[in-house]
Amino acid sequence: MLFALWVAKNDNQVRGVMVAGSTALLIGAIWLTVYFVQQRNAGNHDAMLLANSVMWFKPMHIAFSVGVDGISVVMILLSAIIVFTGTFASWQLEPMKKEYFLWFVLLASGVFGFFISTDMFTMFMFYEVALIPMYLLIGVWGTGPKEYSAMKLTLMLMGGSALLILGILGIYYFSGAKTMDVIELARMHAMPKNIQNIFFPFVFIGFGVLGALFPFHTWSPDGHASAPTAVSMLHAGVLMKLGGYGCLRIAMFLMPDALTVWAPVFLVLTTISVVYGALSACVQTDLKYINAYSSVSHCGMVLFALVMTTQTAITGAILQMLSHGLMTALFFACIGMIYHRAGTRDVRYLGGLMKVIPFLAVSYVVAGLANLGLPGFSGFVAEMTIFIGSFENAGMFHRVATIIACTAIVITAVYILRVVGKILFQTIPNKKFYELHDATWDERFAIGCLIFCVAGLGLCPLFFENMIMDAVHPIFDHIITYVPTLGNL
Repeated sequence: MLFALWVAKNDNQVRGVMVAGSTALLIGAIWLTVYFVQQRNAGNHDAMLLANSVMWFKPMHIAFSVGVDGISVVMILLSAIIVFTGTFASWQLEPMKKEYFLWFVLLASGVFGFFISTDMFTMFMFYEVALIPMYLLIGVWGTGPKEYSAMKLTLMLMGGSALLILGILGIYYFSGAKTMDVIELARMHAMPKNIQNIFFPFVFIGFGVLGALFPFHTWSPDGHASAPTAVSMLHAGVLMKLGGYGCLRIAMFLMPDALTVWAPVFLVLTTISVVYGALSACVQTDLKYINAYSSVSHCGMVLFALVMTTQTAITGAILQMLSHGLMTALFFACIGMIYHRAGTRDVRYLGGLMKVIPFLAVSYVVAGLANLGLPGFSGFVAEMTIFIGSFENAGMFHRVATIIACTAIVITAVYILRVVGKILFQTIPNKKFYELHDATWDERFAIGCLIFCVAGLGLCPLFFENMIMDAVHPIFDHIITYVPTLGNL
């Protein structure tokens, strides 16, 4: 796709490359999902399917190691859906359409590479590939204080990367291993417990910065608010999921002994993330900032569920990653299209949009209902799984944290219903709004695909839940093997 975009000579060729490429990615992701299920049903229970490894740098045993399990497959499918719908959401983007999509595809390449990597260093490399394009995509094509937002995002995420590389090198050297393969390192479990206690926070915070862990979340609202529509969709929908994925795959899987020490600390921080993000969304007036703080709350819920460390809660965390990716992409798509027409995202200057742009208005309502956890949509399935799994912990500390986190559901309903009522159903404040035109065919197609996915996951969750549990089960068993009392801290 990058090469074809590079040689494309006009906007129509660029669009053709993106449609063909993103369609091929989506078809490939669907094929991978079907193939994975077929292999599991046929009795293939290897930890990683389609695994391969090629040595890159022998002195440090860095290899290009790839493979997929159930978690990787659903994340790849999510990424493909967001890239596909983001292509149509950016159909009318100006200027420099070719350069925009070049950086957009490079960002997507980093995301796909991260989810298929099983070597720590290769995973970190793709992590960096995914971060760098964000600076230009926001700084050049963004809105508002875009240079400030792009610089803040880049510096904070690079700070997280610095902690992350220290943690990865600490795992490699103190394990005494001759490999950076995650599966092999977990099988060896050679890292002393006192060393795990030192490097666990480096890795968890390093990934947690991208997952909007309090108090390292402040880059997220500014970055979301300034990013162009498709970048917001990919950023919130997929990129932030790298944080939770990395916390589970590296920090918790490779350093389970350290969880007994650090889980209570991160449980407090993630509980604050969940409630603080929801409360902050209540006082915002910019539609993108409302959804950005909502993302802080929902991504905080992912990390919250992970540190609960029950099999049900971890499964719920992955479901939440998938659910939030879809519904926040739908939200940002609707917000971007409303802003493109009305010229403002400020709820104080919007009203009566249901009368003039009914398709976008109804789509925004659907996104809002999914966000607040209405049964029948993906948010309900994910959040219920998280809270049920969290309450399985017998400890009073865990149950109190779960009850506090549950209040975010009520707070979310407050800001979603307030905004929906204000911008869609009140009187039209500006006569120019009567001239607004509803969504075009490309915008309707993108939104329709996302609504189908959000409703599909909400109505038929077991297909994906079984795939996720297939991958969560061995990870959970590995952790409990070394820390059998983890669920009763």
